[in-house]
Amino acid sequence: MIDQRIKNLSGNSRRGFLKFASAVGAAFTLDRSEVLNVIADGGGHALADEAACAKRNRTIHVVAGNGGFAWFQLLWPHTEIAKAGNDNFAFHAPGQAKDASDTDRPFVYAPDSPWQSMSRLRRISAYMAGNNETHDAQPTSATNIGGGINMLAASAALNSALPSLLPVIGITPFAFGNAPGQPQVTTVGSPDAMVDLFNSAASKQILSANADASSYEAYYKAFLSLGRAASRPTYQRQLRITKASANFLGKNLASQLMPSSEDLLRYGVDGGTPNKLRDIAYAFITAVKAFKMGLTNSVILPAMRDDPHGAFADMGNLNSTVMTLGKMFEELMVDLQNVTDPACAGKSLADTTVITVHGDTPKDPRDRGGWPDGTPNNSNWLYAYGAGYLKTGWFGGVRAGGGVDGFDPKTGADVPNQPSSATSGAASAAVLYAVTQGDMIAVQQYYNGGSIAGIVKEQII
Repeated sequence: MIDQRIKNLSGNSRRGFLKFASAVGAAFTLDRSEVLNVIADGGGHALADEAACAKRNRTIHVVAGNGGFAWFQLLWPHTEIAKAGNDNFAFHAPGQAKDASDTDRPFVYAPDSPWQSMSRLRRISAYMAGNNETHDAQPTSATNIGGGINMLAASAALNSALPSLLPVIGITPFAFGNAPGQPQVTTVGSPDAMVDLFNSAASKQILSANADASSYEAYYKAFLSLGRAASRPTYQRQLRITKASANFLGKNLASQLMPSSEDLLRYGVDGGTPNKLRDIAYAFITAVKAFKMGLTNSVILPAMRDDPHGAFADMGNLNSTVMTLGKMFEELMVDLQNVTDPACAGKSLADTTVITVHGDTPKDPRDRGGWPDGTPNNSNWLYAYGAGYLKTGWFGGVRAGGGVDGFDPKTGADVPNQPSSATSGAASAAVLYAVTQGDMIAVQQYYNGGSIAGIVKEQII
């Protein structure tokens, strides 16, 4: 029976109820369809439709500071650097680069580049963006849209349309920036602490006494309906409007979010794996589990932060590091492909998750000796996985001769000698385009820098 108190919820109360239903359904390990049925029964089909398939994608933002961004150019190298066969260049596999055959712009694979055998939708877009920010733990130039707006904050504002318990979880350090409508970020100090969030205040806020007693009564009745949907009548004796109820929810969610030993093994993590790699795997695994349960829309994680000046002096360790890093991205995509989007039946999380990687300095691609912090023309760049909404390959790039090209966002064509900072806004706008599933009107709330038609796809192929 429809409860008019739920049906007539609006604004924050309406969003709060959808968060409530998603979180409790996750605790009961219900399929999303069962949760939507309960929402429809209690609040009507319009409310269920709102929870069912919002036109927004989730995000994982990898922020590599203190020189650690350099590692990622070994996964996704500049085309001329990788193909030059020059043993002095900062590329670990001279002569082993392989041309990608299905990207929109030129691109090459290193031996450890992830997603090579997957669908052409699983490709990276690489944009010249930002400027060198050597040894900055919280880099922002590549994600600067302009007008004081940061891409991380804007993407969170846009995908907050998806119901979730905690819209954004950020592992410190990172710079979130500002954007109109941005949600509050829940910060934690480590990937392990992401799990603890759901055994603490994060879950208690859903089940603690509501200021509006009438609304809370309706919430509670919906909670019992979810319990019945789970076919676990014993829960109804345990679930009371008390602190014990909140503790139950938190512990149950935390147990589901914890990476298993099997998960970590798949990601290439064992007792000897350095923490800088283990932490990325732990964050990736937990993010997918949290997305699956509708608990968050965005995860921001720091990465590497090891300033690898001497990396090429120990090729054994370098190759092991790059291999593990590539494997973690490979397994992340496998996991995303294997999980149905809880907010849109018929799609996997790989179809509805956007991934970005940016950092302080990628170091000089043309000099492996000491791997200097300086970059040609003070350049920097941004990697993005756009789930099919972005044109793929390199836009601009560092050339073997030392020159640096930018790109024209309207056409995608290279622009010789253009500073990479000139296209930070366009690159970030492209990410927002992917987050909104191609809604350029929504993007224009944050970006007014002109056409980006040359770097995005109007339809998924």
